Amino acid sequence: SVKLGWRRKPLVTPEPTFEPGAWADLTWDAQQDISYDGILRCYEEAKELLGGYSIDLVSVHDPDEYLAANGKREDVLGAYRALFELKAKGEVKGVGIGSKDWTVIRDLATDVPFDWTMFACAPTILRHPPELLDFIAGLAAKGVTVIDSAVFNGGFLTGGNLLDYRPADPVADARLFAVRDAYLKLCAKYALDPAAVAVEYALRLPGVKRVALNTSKPERVAVNAAYGMHCSPEEFWKELKEIL
Repeated sequence: SVKLGWRRKPLVTPEPTFEPGAWADLTWDAQQDISYDGILRCYEEAKELLGGYSIDLVSVHDPDEYLAANGKREDVLGAYRALFELKAKGEVKGVGIGSKDWTVIRDLATDVPFDWTMFACAPTILRHPPELLDFIAGLAAKGVTVIDSAVFNGGFLTGGNLLDYRPADPVADARLFAVRDAYLKLCAKYALDPAAVAVEYALRLPGVKRVALNTSKPERVAVNAAYGMHCSPEEFWKELKEIL
């Protein structure tokens, strides 16, 4: 699978302009290219970078950032027209979306027949508004595969300093700090791995089919995969509901 919508460009600044502060030791920057022609440029670049691997799943990635930067909605819809043409020709098997802002997925779903959707930043233990959970259940009822990504809120949930791709602010994010502290204490009480519980939480949500985990450390892959089999006692979930 490939996330389309960004293309490589030379890195000419001290750090990438793409999600500044979230990356380390990158040698390239990235720029968005979302339109009918732009997404096809991304697709061709992806095929080149993959070096011969076939592509089954494609998505327009981060259309929320494109729209927030005054990008045109018709450009996003044009990108989807191009991707569904690839699917009609048998070049790819499924077309989806990846977005940090779930409301953009909801908006585009009125015009785009997604095969799959990837939600970043929510739903998580920290962020799970009822309207989002209802929307996800509705997608699943239509046969749309729902993938939950960034279930650790960028690492913040398990004790890191990055919150959803930005540095956490002890003042502005005080409520989230308090919820995290209570969560970590509860996990310690039951001797549970907070990361494993975060994955289990996502998979317990009605409609969520998969969880996407990322790591830059190869030795973490097997550990991450094992999280999918984690099972916490029901008593824990009852107590967690009280602190959320």
